Amino acid sequence: MEEDGTVITEDQASVSVNSSRVVKEKEVKPRTVPPPGNGQIIYEIDPMLQSYKDHLDYRYKQYRRLREEIDKYEGGLEAFSRGYEKLGFLRSDAGITYREWAPGAKSASLIGDFNNWNPNADIMTRNEFGVWEIFLPNNTDGSPAIPHGSRVKIRMDTPSGIKDSIPAWIKFSVQAPGEIPFNGIYYDPPEEEKYVFKHPQPKRPKSLRIYESHVGMSSTEPMINTYANFRDDVLPRIKKLGYNAVQIMAIQEHSYYASFGYHVTNFFAPSSRCGTPEDLKSLIDRAHELGLIVLMDIVHSHASKNTLDGLNMFDGTDAHYFHSGPRGYHWMWDSRLFNYGSWEVLRYLLSNARWWLEEYKFDGFRFDGVTSMMYTHHGLSVGFTGNYTEYFGLETDVDAVNYLMLVNDMIHGLYPEAVTVGEDVSGMPTFCIPVQDGGVGFDYRLHMAIADKWIEILKKRDEDWKMGDIIYTLTNRRWSEKCIAYAESHDQALVGDKTIAFWLMDKDMYDFMAVDRPSTPLVDRGIALHKMIRLITMGLGGEGYLNFMGNEFGHPEWIDFPRGEQRLSDGSVIPGNNFSYDKCRRRFDLGDADYLRYHGLQEFDRAMQNLEEKYGFMTSEHLFISRKDEGDRVIVFERGDLVFVFNFHWTSSYFDYRIGCSKPGKYKIVLDSDDPLFGGFGRLDRTAEYFTFEGSYDGRPSSFMVYTPCRTAVVYALADRDDGLETLGPKP
Repeated sequence: MEEDGTVITEDQASVSVNSSRVVKEKEVKPRTVPPPGNGQIIYEIDPMLQSYKDHLDYRYKQYRRLREEIDKYEGGLEAFSRGYEKLGFLRSDAGITYREWAPGAKSASLIGDFNNWNPNADIMTRNEFGVWEIFLPNNTDGSPAIPHGSRVKIRMDTPSGIKDSIPAWIKFSVQAPGEIPFNGIYYDPPEEEKYVFKHPQPKRPKSLRIYESHVGMSSTEPMINTYANFRDDVLPRIKKLGYNAVQIMAIQEHSYYASFGYHVTNFFAPSSRCGTPEDLKSLIDRAHELGLIVLMDIVHSHASKNTLDGLNMFDGTDAHYFHSGPRGYHWMWDSRLFNYGSWEVLRYLLSNARWWLEEYKFDGFRFDGVTSMMYTHHGLSVGFTGNYTEYFGLETDVDAVNYLMLVNDMIHGLYPEAVTVGEDVSGMPTFCIPVQDGGVGFDYRLHMAIADKWIEILKKRDEDWKMGDIIYTLTNRRWSEKCIAYAESHDQALVGDKTIAFWLMDKDMYDFMAVDRPSTPLVDRGIALHKMIRLITMGLGGEGYLNFMGNEFGHPEWIDFPRGEQRLSDGSVIPGNNFSYDKCRRRFDLGDADYLRYHGLQEFDRAMQNLEEKYGFMTSEHLFISRKDEGDRVIVFERGDLVFVFNFHWTSSYFDYRIGCSKPGKYKIVLDSDDPLFGGFGRLDRTAEYFTFEGSYDGRPSSFMVYTPCRTAVVYALADRDDGLETLGPKP
């Protein structure tokens, strides 16, 4: 890619001459977003949508209108999404230009360390679109008028009074020690200090296995961890565990640390708590060196209501970036809601997504809170049943859906290898169908119902678990729309909630996890079911998989961010934790300690990832559930070339248990949750061979006999004598 936004076509060979890389001169191809399609393929994919054609055609017509207007007035979506080259601070050979969209302001001036915060020194001028501008020529010695690292703000006379704001397009923002407000930082390091990416971005993996992470709480010590430490300590761990993608939360600057990064104040600035922008670039480059793609947990669904540091009331008006009145306020999240029908809001958010891809080389996004965006009720107190009338009506925010279509089309058009994942609990049809075909354009939907189902099941006795209920939830997803499955994410790990491990083992996790000491029935049950729950989620739940850091080994502590006492408007008090960081960390040492039972859980998770890497079962089109026996509590299914056997019974083990399979031949065990390496009891012989019988069984053309111990999950693969098939686990 060249600096002017063009790419070198694939047929342009490069040669090495005297250690310099020389590219043969050929025509370069500018990056463009393909024009809209006809938007009609969705009706072929899902004929039920024909009943809602008026709504869907109107939605696509509005999208086409937007694209046409962007082409007409902005020179196309590619140019429109480079708003950071027009607004904010722009450096040229002659000086610095600063522009800010603030139509509600009556006057504006740029203030900061560079002019001793004098509001009369650098007065800005306004154009007809409400954009304020000032040009600061270089100093006589050629140095920039604003030194790199200087604090800056914009002072405005607004309908709400005089207001000092951090520029909306600021690229870095910091909180000085002992101070509450943040300060915008003019960030323009000299060339020798800028990080230079050394490694190419990996291709999009066919099978997406995501390790969800939070840099700040990724240390084993009670502290805010750094990008550099995460790069050096955590990324190699993720690679070793077998994941191929790392999803990083809380990147966009947020003044309130305990918001987990979801109350964003500065959308273009990486969180300064963890280091500098160059440190973050170094982290991403190291991930690419390890072959990991890096997804950013991006928040475009709402914004912090903080008026001191963020966008709220930026120009003194309620309806600047957001809807005015109640529509612009999310009462549950206590945050502001964007007006996706605003031209400048579209420019801001589209450019924001592109900035992270372009400047930091992120490989895609997990879009937060998409359900809240797509409906005017935000999904609050609404139980989605799957009836299509719930998705296509007056409560659908067509402007928001159009924005999601625009951002997906922009991302996939300009960055074909990028991945987009949408957090949607509603099950919106067409969500993961390309925009050209009439869809919203995401690559994956988060299968959010699975985690809720596991919590619901874990509240019941073993005797009340229903095999059919488990299977229904895991497989209840739209045909041709890919899902990311997860048994639990960061939500279940927060204080006030419970992880799966804690539901299963409770306080026994603190006293009975040493392998050289007797276990308890609760721990034995918990370790067995923890492995089974995760494997069946991966096996049946989607085309990708996600795990939150630490959950892979049953992290015994919840997450509790440092916080003080909070007094609510009704007089009630929420106690704090004296601003303690003690529970805002991850005890990776527990998973690494081979003398603790946590280690077995971690090793099983690694074996799961390696199983998928080797066999690619999650992305196989072949899925057949041959048995869901409520009496035996046994589930048998085929995914790809593998046969999965789960025995959820709490006491009954079955000898010579017959299971169906699609292909005849010899089968061998490739993963056994009961292996001692994984904290099991070693009741199966990993070297055993299983030969099929002819004749239909459970709807399959062949079958073979196995021993299935209680509370175990075993995966079988067809073995040829010369295929070098190995069990994923310790050597016999």
